[in-house]
Amino acid sequence: MALYAAAAAVLAGVESRQGSIKGLVYASSFQNVKQLYALVCETQRYSAVLDSVISSAGLLRAEKKLRPHLAKVLVYELLLGRGFRGGGGRWKPLLNRHQARLKAELARLKVRRGVSRNEDLLEVGCGPGAASQVPRFVRVNTLKTCSDDAIDYFKRQGFSYQGRASSLEDLRALKGKCFLLDPLLPELLVFPAQTDLHEHPLYQAGHLILQDKASCLPAMLLAPPPGSHVIDACAAPGNKTSHLAALLKNQGKIFAFDLDAKRLASMATLLARAGVSCCQLAEEDFLAVSPSDQRYRQVQYILLDPSCSGSGMLTRQLEEPGTGLPSKERLRALAGFQQRALCHALTFPSLQRLVYSTCSLCQEENEDVVQEALQQSSGTFRLAPVIPSWPHRGLNTFPGAEHCLRASPETTLTGGFFIAVLERVEVPSSVSQTEVSAPELRSSPSPALKKKRRRRNAAAAPSMLLCTKQEGN
Repeated sequence: MALYAAAAAVLAGVESRQGSIKGLVYASSFQNVKQLYALVCETQRYSAVLDSVISSAGLLRAEKKLRPHLAKVLVYELLLGRGFRGGGGRWKPLLNRHQARLKAELARLKVRRGVSRNEDLLEVGCGPGAASQVPRFVRVNTLKTCSDDAIDYFKRQGFSYQGRASSLEDLRALKGKCFLLDPLLPELLVFPAQTDLHEHPLYQAGHLILQDKASCLPAMLLAPPPGSHVIDACAAPGNKTSHLAALLKNQGKIFAFDLDAKRLASMATLLARAGVSCCQLAEEDFLAVSPSDQRYRQVQYILLDPSCSGSGMLTRQLEEPGTGLPSKERLRALAGFQQRALCHALTFPSLQRLVYSTCSLCQEENEDVVQEALQQSSGTFRLAPVIPSWPHRGLNTFPGAEHCLRASPETTLTGGFFIAVLERVEVPSSVSQTEVSAPELRSSPSPALKKKRRRRNAAAAPSMLLCTKQEGN
């Protein structure tokens, strides 16, 4: 039925921040705009509920030709809406084959949440306010402590540790003084959304970093081994930089650049509190940094998280869909800068792995930027496939875009985010393949390689101290 296809198209447009629901509905060719608008709004209200039911029932695995947005519309109509009383066309028999399983999963969800009505599920944070129910993620700073010690500390404070989470449902169900270990990141603790830890002694001492899960992924996926030289191209406010230092175990060098002096000053304070000692801060435009500078001859890893529209930030997700969207002019300007920064980063001669990330949901700042940079690299770099189990992938705008990751409150219980991992295709003969392989595949270095690294590190400059061009930092 044309109604369901139109609704799926509008939902996809809203998710990729192409416009508001109302604007996209009126821009569609569907004649009954009132009917279409109502169906899209109601489907979006129950978005998280539908995602959970569809996933638990294995609908998309069983019906591989069924697209996710269309599946969400159809399952809403079957379980929560009109029940295909308006027809349903060829989709009705397809959904009827899975009707019993879908209804059973919805019933199980109600039992788990202790509710009896469909509407009551929205009170648990699955409506338009899903962003307000994103859990409080807390990264344990391994430069100062370890996850086990942090967990024990919270347990002594009366918190109930529930172990490692096994699904998003475990995270959604968090209440009161319960907390979990994230299923993906071993140093990430997860607390209920309302948990405020800004006054917690471990946070104030730098043992904990309050950082959204999606924001933790760039450093984790870059995965520089201890002793590496890394560039953090647009570093402030510094959470990702401190994460990189923890992965390096303060062994190696981080060259961190940012043009905003005030943000750099705050960043210096954050890094000092976190115990970071391997980082050089510079109030400098990354685009002005010369790849041929001898200081960066050993840089094999670059994290590029440039200025963006922020359309995926939780504070904006809490607004009505379509509000606060960047203008086309601002998007073009941002995308132009992001494109130049990414292409510039790919010219560093020893670069082997780069992570490009934004807190934007706009295709212009994400897939479009990556696609253009790959084309300009003339086959030197490619997208690396990462976290195959991650449920939200890049928009299908070019071949390989599915290797990119997207995040949102509805699909991953995080802020809105985009991540692409680029790796060099041809490895220079002077660089070991083991050193530059993806983190999922990296094996332990050989004794000869370890000895070579020790000689190289001994010949490098003395240990870098935290410094900026600002007085008092």
